[in-house]
Amino acid sequence: MTGLLEDDRQWDATMSEAATVQSPARLRNLFVILLITCGPSNPGQLWESYKESLTEDILIEARRRNPRTDLNYTPGMFNQTLIILEDKALGMAGKDLKQLGLPAPQRNLGDRLSREMLRETSYDMNELDKYVLVNEPLLVPDQKAAYNAILDRINRKAGGILFLDAPGGTGKTFVINLLLAKIRQQSKIAIAVASSGIAATLLHGGRTAHSTLKLPLNLTHCEAPLCNISKGTGEAKVLQECELIVWDECTMSHRQALEALDRTLQDLRGNGNHMGGVVVLLAGDFRQTLPVVPKGTMADELKACLKASYLWRHVTQLGLKTNMRVHLQGDVSAGHFAAQLLTIGNGKVPVEPTSGLISIPDNFCNVVESIEIINVLYRINAHTINGSIPVNVEKYSF
Repeated sequence: MTGLLEDDRQWDATMSEAATVQSPARLRNLFVILLITCGPSNPGQLWESYKESLTEDILIEARRRNPRTDLNYTPGMFNQTLIILEDKALGMAGKDLKQLGLPAPQRNLGDRLSREMLRETSYDMNELDKYVLVNEPLLVPDQKAAYNAILDRINRKAGGILFLDAPGGTGKTFVINLLLAKIRQQSKIAIAVASSGIAATLLHGGRTAHSTLKLPLNLTHCEAPLCNISKGTGEAKVLQECELIVWDECTMSHRQALEALDRTLQDLRGNGNHMGGVVVLLAGDFRQTLPVVPKGTMADELKACLKASYLWRHVTQLGLKTNMRVHLQGDVSAGHFAAQLLTIGNGKVPVEPTSGLISIPDNFCNVVESIEIINVLYRINAHTINGSIPVNVEKYSF
């Protein structure tokens, strides 16, 4: 029998008092007893009022397992609480939550509370909305063209591999973080990895490729390596559901790392298309650091490069060219310096026939006396102590 009282103030007061002194587990027991024996007239409203108190221990456990993330309550956590409540109700009275006036839990979402899924689905939607709203208008034309091309590929679920060729200073990290926010804003999963730990820290939610993708430690010892991810695990679930994988500084990685990801995604997603049908955005600059092959020759390094992979001919290439330091600050000297770097990186500087070396432009070198170096280093060291940046020290930063 329900609705015997004029309203649910009595049950609301009961829950309110219990929430201040009881553990979430005991509070869930009380809540189920109220639903079964007391017949509140509006059980849905009671749930909405106390769902956070009922779920508090689940949030605490999620934060304990993910100490580096700022987790808050998520629909998946509330769903887990509903599953617990329904199990108790079925055990006490043989009734499911729908019969008791509450929404039925989605039983297939229980696995979303794995550590990996929590990490990828617990972003603050309000913060993402603000980030996208503020930063989308700041894209310059070539950034916007690349951004829209990638989003179009994702929205069409076309899958495939793209490469964002981005020399230093062209806003690659800005574009990538905006893409990540845009996808996550839609409650979709976007994975951000990088070949180095430093690069990973610049990406929102970024981690190293080896950590996230469980790449084999010695890729070259196997003809067809796979990522060490088993079906049914949290890592597998993330890769099965993701819409975008961004791999920054990919040019540093061995081609077999990319090939291992391709095989793994095809297997986990049951899709024979490249990368299992998911969009994989590679980003980097081949003019910078390439794969390091211990005791290898130049030929070994070329063979390890991504461009030597059988996948490379299937890659769609995009590019960023606008140097943002020049664009935003009008620094003519920075523009000249960037152009010189591109000339060197593109192999257009004459090579000395005898040594095989190139001549470094004079403006790349800053010739100083030893005492000047000592003074600058002393002041930089002082900066680490008092937090102030001495005049003219910035240009010597490294």
